[in-house]
Order: sequence, then structure tokens, then C-alpha cells
Amino acid sequence: MVQIESIKGNTLAVKVANKLTDEDYEKVLVPGLEQLLETHDKVRVLVDATDFKGWTPSAAWNDVTFGMQHRNDFEKFAVVGGAEWINWGAKLGAHFMSGEVKTFAEDEREQAWEWIQE
Repeated sequence: MVQIESIKGNTLAVKVANKLTDEDYEKVLVPGLEQLLETHDKVRVLVDATDFKGWTPSAAWNDVTFGMQHRNDFEKFAVVGGAEWINWGAKLGAHFMSGEVKTFAEDEREQAWEWIQE
């Protein structure tokens, strides 16, 4: 499940929980990001991954392909909480993006929000 928590300027904040599916990408995440990209050259994304459990196989593929298509469109990408593998995945993904990527502990959500807006 993915839920948009806020859209402010060029910043999108989402909460991901359980396993993400194709429907999560097609109906929520991709339209939210594409809406921002229509009016902004670069976007900033904050992902609350505290309750994230992974992807279905096809949703994982959607994540990779969308990320590669838009790898130069992210200015900042923050990941809050989640298992250690999520932090490692974010750090690995940083090598394929032009923007900054930073991870935050679950109790550092406020700091993540401040960083993403700097």
C-alpha cells in the first residue's frame, strides 16, 4: 500500500506499508510523481518506510523502470525508518540517481522533512 501524505511545491511525501503492488504504482505513486514533474524540473520525495515489507515481483520491476526513466528528475530523496535492507537499498539506488539520497531512523521523520525542504 502507498498513500500520499502531502504534496507541497516540488515535494511529495508518501507512506508505504506492507507489500507494494502494481496497482500502488499505477494508481497512486506514478500519477503523483508525474503530476509534480509536469510543473517542476526536479522533485523531492520523502518516503516513510516504517511499515514497508517489500514489493510484489512486478511492482519491484515498476520501481526499477520508473526510477531509471526519471533518475535525473530527483533533487532529493529521503527514506524514513524501515528495516536495514531498505537503508542499504536506498544507498545503492543513490548511485543511479543524480540527486541526493539520505536515510533517517524512524524517530527522525521531522529531521527528514526539514532536510528535504532545505
